[in-house]
Parts: sequence; structure tokens; C-alpha cells
Amino acid sequence: MTSVPEVIWNRPARASRGPAPSLTRQEIAAAAVRLADAEGLEDLSMRGLAADLGVGAASLYRYVESKDELIELMADAVMGSDMRIRAGRDWRSHLRSYARALRAMIQKHPWMVVEGAGRTSLGPNTAATFERVLRGLDGLGVGIDDMLTMVETVDAFTRGRALEEIGDRDAIRRSGLDNDAWMRQQAPYVRELVESGRYPLLSRVIIDAEAPHDPDRLETAFRRGLELVLDGLASMLPERPNRAS
Repeated sequence: MTSVPEVIWNRPARASRGPAPSLTRQEIAAAAVRLADAEGLEDLSMRGLAADLGVGAASLYRYVESKDELIELMADAVMGSDMRIRAGRDWRSHLRSYARALRAMIQKHPWMVVEGAGRTSLGPNTAATFERVLRGLDGLGVGIDDMLTMVETVDAFTRGRALEEIGDRDAIRRSGLDNDAWMRQQAPYVRELVESGRYPLLSRVIIDAEAPHDPDRLETAFRRGLELVLDGLASMLPERPNRAS
């Protein structure tokens, strides 16, 4: 049977033998996050990271055994530095704070979702974050599986919306057209769609719906969608005064 390597969190930060390390895991993770923010996760290499840190590439493997381990360090580092969750007065405000913090973190570090940071690894900062989120749901009268479902549902919604926002931002960068300019470009074709009469419901969206014409449409969509998600999660809870927002 193939042996399973020990997770990085179970290994000491420095070897018991050999020269004292010149770097810390925190320094390595911070440099890697900075490079990934600028270049993307796919373009992050151990050699490039080593050059940024001023060390030989081979020496990095004294600290991390693979790029996957490096990504674990990076993801846990941003969970510790950027997930600012405020304790809410009730479960809804608690999950709102989690969703907003997660969205802000992804906007700052898009590689966390765009290029896939991989499986959730329970590093110390990540474990502390999930404990804090779950604590805000404890005592609602639901089991731990339902508590986890509530967190995962908000998480999935937030990541999906954040991906849309990142895609919108990347489209603007690639095309050079902001949203207003893009809508003007599309206007003649969209007018033909409406006048064709083949898309009555889509035409109502184009003509009457507020969302496509809202200058803050992504922010509005996030806020409205989050409240709908929370409304749905409320149906999982027993009747109690705590359900009010």
C-alpha cells in the first residue's frame, strides 16, 4: 500500500537536524500570496518564489514538499489575514458577516476560486474561521449536519457571485469596455431581440427589470441574493424568536 505523506500542519516548522532555517512558513506564504495576486496561481512556480525570496529553489523544499503544500500555506494565510468575521446579534447577521468577509477575501485574492486553490485544508487559521462561523449557529436547535449545510450553502452562493464579479472585471480589462460602453455596443442587437417578439420574458428583463440597469448591479445582486439564501435557510430552523433579522 502506498504510504500517505504527513500533512504539513503535523510537521515541525523546522527540522530537528541541520542548519537553522533562514525563512519561516509565514514569510514563504506571504511572498507566494503576493506573487499569486499579481500573476495568478498557475504562473506561480517554486523557482520564481525562491528568486523573490532570494534563496535557491532547492532550499524551498526544506519547508514545503510540493506546490500543493505551498498552496495550503497560502490559503490558510489569507484565511487568517483577510477573513474578518464580526460576531452577529443573531444567526442571520452572523452569516451575512461571513459572506461579506469571504467575498472581500476572494475579490482581493481571486486565485482562491478562479484557478482553484484545491481541497479545503484545515490549517490553523482555516480551522479557527470555521469554528467561529459554526459557533454563531450553535444553539439554534439544529444538528451539526444542518449547521454545516447552512455554512456550505452561504459559502457556495458567495463564491459563485464572486466568480461572476471577477469575470466581469476581467472582461472589462480584456475588452477595454466598461459596463456602460458594453451595453451601448450591445444595444442594437438587443433591440432586435426585443422587436422580434420571440423572447417575451427576456424582453421584460431588458425593458422593465431594475437589475440590468443598476450601476451597482453586482453589489445589489449579492445583497438581494444573500437575503434570499438566508430566507431559505430559515426554513430549516424550529420556530423561535431568534429567526427575525
